[in-house]
Amino acid sequence: MKIYEGKRTIDGLVVTVDGRPLHERYEVKSFTRYGFEWTYEGDSPQQLSLAILADHLDDDARALALSEAFMKRIVANLDNDWTLTGEDIDQALKEIDQT
Repeated sequence: MKIYEGKRTIDGLVVTVDGRPLHERYEVKSFTRYGFEWTYEGDSPQQLSLAILADHLDDDARALALSEAFMKRIVANLDNDWTLTGEDIDQALKEIDQT
C-alpha cells in the first residue's frame, strides 16, 4: 500500500508518495500554479487533494469529483508534517461517500 508524506522544510514544502515526489496533476485540473499546501481550505490544498486522489485511485475524473470534499475533510486538517496511507485515504473516501 502506498504511503503519502508531507513535510515543511527550510527549503519549502515536500510531498512524496513512497519516497518519490508527488506529481501535481495540473493536466487534470489546475486549481493553482503555486504548488501544494495544507492545514487550511483553498486552491493549493485542493491541488494536493487532487494529486493524492488521482495517484491513489488511478481515476482522474473520480479524483477531481472528490477533491473538494477530501480537501475539506482531510487535507485542511493535516499537521505541518503528515503521513497518509492508502488505507487512511480509503477510509476517508468511505466517510465522504456516506455523507
